[in-house]
Amino acid sequence: MDNINIRKVCKCGRITLDRPKALNALSYDNCLAIEKALDQWHDDDDVAMVVIDAKGEKAFCAGGDIQVMYDTAIAGDFDYGRRFWRDEYRLNAKIFNYPKPYAAFMQGFNMGGGVGVSCHGSHRIVCETSKIAMPETGIGLVPDVGGSLLLARAPGRLGEYLGSTGGRMDAGNAIYAGFADYYIPFADWPQLIEALEQSGDWSLIDQAAQTVPSASLADQQADIDRHFAGETHRDILRSLQHEDSVFTTKTLKTLSQKSPLAVACAVEICHRVRASDSIFAALSQEFRFTWRAAEHGDFIEGIRALIIDKDNAPRWKHAGLAEVSDVDVMQMLLPLGEQALQQEK
Repeated sequence: MDNINIRKVCKCGRITLDRPKALNALSYDNCLAIEKALDQWHDDDDVAMVVIDAKGEKAFCAGGDIQVMYDTAIAGDFDYGRRFWRDEYRLNAKIFNYPKPYAAFMQGFNMGGGVGVSCHGSHRIVCETSKIAMPETGIGLVPDVGGSLLLARAPGRLGEYLGSTGGRMDAGNAIYAGFADYYIPFADWPQLIEALEQSGDWSLIDQAAQTVPSASLADQQADIDRHFAGETHRDILRSLQHEDSVFTTKTLKTLSQKSPLAVACAVEICHRVRASDSIFAALSQEFRFTWRAAEHGDFIEGIRALIIDKDNAPRWKHAGLAEVSDVDVMQMLLPLGEQALQQEK
């Protein structure tokens, strides 16, 4: 496959995303290829650990390749996207539960689908260029690929804040929020990866780790916890509107640019996942939304406005967050019956 390099190198199963001009966007075929490799390495005694990285300095992976998903959806074919998400989520769960160490080296941008193939691993490495985010509400989706579990496990109400606003995290903030574990300068990565390949000794990552940079999110934690503690999206909105501060002004402006329906559902999913605290529960809730996103949500319009036409003027189904009702949220998150995501045994 031209845009991904999967191989065994000495003691390691190696995956390298190799599509730097497209910021290593993850295709459907990439997901299937990674899953196939993980299945093959699962019981392979020659593979002590898995290392995934990416070519280029700008991005580990800027997200899923959604062009085909958009093209099929506007033609009335919603099955392609649903199959993509179903298979991608199966891979995300497999990485989360993988029995061998899984080290992800995440330089530059890492968003959406990229988070799904990296941040569920056991050893998550960031550097001075890392920028991690779950920005899906900006295109009419919710944080998915199991990202809702990472958000639900973040300190305080950070999950609701990051999930709804799509805020980017640098290395220090990513570690603080629980999306990464180790800070290692980018220049040190080639030598470390080579050592991992030769030895299969994941403790070398611990030895190479350096002092974690400060986290600006820690300084904002009190504001985030106070304003994002509500039971619903409307509670959060009211709290933000009733205080005039730099934080509330900036946050309200950011939220006004997102899909109101997606923001409301992202908050609700975070609450549900926090209560269950399992990767399958997270993926199941996300799938309820993504299964409906193109046909009943803002997904097609979000992609049109931000990626296809790039006019940045989406015409969302709701004029604002206050207009999204509890019924609107529940309709997007109802059980799917026979279409529900199935847990692999």
